[in-house]
Amino acid sequence: MGETGRDALRAFAEELRRLRQLAGGPSLNTLVAVAARRGRPLARSTLSDKLNAKSLPDRDFVADYLGACVAYAEQSGIRLPPGLTDPTRWEAAYWRMLGAADAARADDRLAAARAERGRPDSAGSAAPAAGPGGPVPFVPRQLPAAVRHFTGRSAPLAALTALLTEPPGPPGTVPVSTIVGTAGVGKTALAVYWAHQVADRFPDGHLHVDLRGYDPESPALSPAEAVAGFLEALAVPPERIPAALAAQAALYRSLLADRRMLVLLDNAHDADQVRPLLPSSPGCLVLVTSRNHLPGLVTAEGARPLRLGLLSPAEGRELLSRRLGGDRVAAEPEAVDRIVAAAAGLPLALAIVAARAATYPEFGLARLAAELTATRGALDAFSSGEANADVRAVLSWSYRGLEPGAADLFRVLGTHPGPDVSVAAAASLLAVSTAEVRRPLAVLTRANLLTEHTPGRYVLHDLLRAYAVELATATDSARLRDAALRRLLDHYLHTAYAAALLLHKHRDDIALPAASPGTAAVVPADRDEAWAWLAAEHRALLAAIDLAAEHGLPTHAWQLAWSVNTYLDRVGAWQDQSHAQQVALRAATAAGDRDGQARAHRNRAVACLRLGGYDQAHDHLERSLRLYAELGDGVGGGRTELNLGILAERQGDHRRALDHAQRAHRLFAAAGHAQGQANALNNIGWYHIQLGDHARALDYCGRALAQQQQTGNRYWEAHAWDSLGFAHHQLGRHRDALDCYRHALALWQETGERYYESVTLMHLGDSHRAAADDAAARVAWRQALDVLDRLGHPDAAQLRQRLGEAQPAP
Repeated sequence: MGETGRDALRAFAEELRRLRQLAGGPSLNTLVAVAARRGRPLARSTLSDKLNAKSLPDRDFVADYLGACVAYAEQSGIRLPPGLTDPTRWEAAYWRMLGAADAARADDRLAAARAERGRPDSAGSAAPAAGPGGPVPFVPRQLPAAVRHFTGRSAPLAALTALLTEPPGPPGTVPVSTIVGTAGVGKTALAVYWAHQVADRFPDGHLHVDLRGYDPESPALSPAEAVAGFLEALAVPPERIPAALAAQAALYRSLLADRRMLVLLDNAHDADQVRPLLPSSPGCLVLVTSRNHLPGLVTAEGARPLRLGLLSPAEGRELLSRRLGGDRVAAEPEAVDRIVAAAAGLPLALAIVAARAATYPEFGLARLAAELTATRGALDAFSSGEANADVRAVLSWSYRGLEPGAADLFRVLGTHPGPDVSVAAAASLLAVSTAEVRRPLAVLTRANLLTEHTPGRYVLHDLLRAYAVELATATDSARLRDAALRRLLDHYLHTAYAAALLLHKHRDDIALPAASPGTAAVVPADRDEAWAWLAAEHRALLAAIDLAAEHGLPTHAWQLAWSVNTYLDRVGAWQDQSHAQQVALRAATAAGDRDGQARAHRNRAVACLRLGGYDQAHDHLERSLRLYAELGDGVGGGRTELNLGILAERQGDHRRALDHAQRAHRLFAAAGHAQGQANALNNIGWYHIQLGDHARALDYCGRALAQQQQTGNRYWEAHAWDSLGFAHHQLGRHRDALDCYRHALALWQETGERYYESVTLMHLGDSHRAAADDAAARVAWRQALDVLDRLGHPDAAQLRQRLGEAQPAP
């Protein structure tokens, strides 16, 4: 990119590194984990690459990196300067850096353009130039009519308008914007609408050509045909048009030299189809629409990519309102919402529905909504009978041009429940390696049949998924489709299980079914990688549990729910946890799997307990206890007794809680389970604290701590430290209490246990206040409140009241 561009990239990377240091200097692994918890995953290799200025970052990376640094600073109690974290500041800095990099690239483009202008054509004659005796300039006005009911798209329109105010590039370069998106998303409508809005900025004319890159009936327009058409539009007599493409392109550029023209290249298939149609006059502007991303134009010609996404629900409602009239839409708001949802934000689909509603004004919108709902996402309801206005036909244009591997992947992706798919999941669906699946993924992404919304994660929107399912049903046998589904669920189960053991390595093992051949199971390298994977796959895993139950794979359903239970519990996703265990319980019950039932009952009880559903929790725990007794599983029974003790404590019955903990200890001892015995000792000590026997509590909790440290269970070691701190607090030993709480906090943060982190922070604040350090107490309580607010936990109200009572006197 030239030394100037590299300098700009290095300077921007230095700004990224400075932000990280000011945020407390988190390690790359820590940033990966923080980003994953925010639902905006960052890969460690990408972080290293961008922070060391090895390649240009993209806008999503900058936004996600900024968010991760800010989140880490907040959880560490670090206040960053407001200006430093202003997204507009980073947006401006990002575009300045890209501008410098693009300017550096332009030198190579200019040299190539100059060389081509002086090159003779294939017949040996130089291309004719404009000027005296040459072709007479003509002002073409070729823009198609704009869409009458164009709706929304304020951000893309603003991005296009910003091109007009950018500083001119080096001589011989022209601003180019590529508008890319899936079939029917409105690329041409946006380009034509905007072109009409700014038409007066280009007094020398407007050129337009449909390159037919995806026409199902006709081959794509060749560059020679397109250039010849432009030359005719510029009033060049047919006999003056050279035969060779290079000479035609040179004449075309000569005619546009020093002129201000807008060139719209619609439905381009690839960069090679576009390049001969690019002028070299900086007064011109080129818009290119395509279903492909056209990376060649972005890299070599410095085109500004603009990816056009789906309409928002509000934009969808506005589109229907403009087409059908505000009164008709306002009269049936619920039906309108159902139509918009069924159309999945695709303008073409909404336009087809609107056309039908306009054609049959006697039809209520509720009737149309019912038809769409009845199709359950299929494409029949979006067919108008005409090829150019049929979603299925439009999408088929893209599908037919795929190579076999990409076509196979597209069909099988319909099996994935969403919301997005990883490389390994896609490889499992196709029964190939992760290396082999990258090419078909790239092909589908370039064709805009798939969107890589974050590095390595791909989205297939609802209508494309419906189309993929239709194709798979028509093309692939039921046996092949079932095998793909099984591989997908095997991928999620085996990877989630491996991740769960890294989060909580002392969990009891379960026997997984063998993974099908072709499954790409992932084994996370460490706890941070396991956490990041679970965070990234959170929604997909929940959907996989439902999918397994629906398709008669009960063992996959309950074992998947078991595997994600620790993660869901620790991040406070208790509604998700409850739903997953409910599905697991139904599946295990239907299969007559008593072990699966016992585990699902106990895990469902934990979710109910977290959510305050104590009666439900008690019912599930009693059922779990009976099942474990029937199975002769003392360890499972002991864990359930511990949960019953926690429930009794929540209900204020500490004597009953102590009884459950003591029964748990006996069960663990009979089974020879040292880890369970240590857990029970800590709970016994805790309940002695609640009953006022603090000295005995110190003995039990101290023994528990020693055993937890021997077994290496960091999660339960944190519980023991917190219990010891609470006992010391009750005895007035506040310095010892504070020391214990700090040990517990470090372990909670290490294990990612957010709720108990808030509990220890509350305890820490109580000890600070008892030690007459009200300022430190308020800091700890505010940190606890932040955790509880993020979890949406009801204890937040009680803590907020405590903070109000602890305000310093004015």
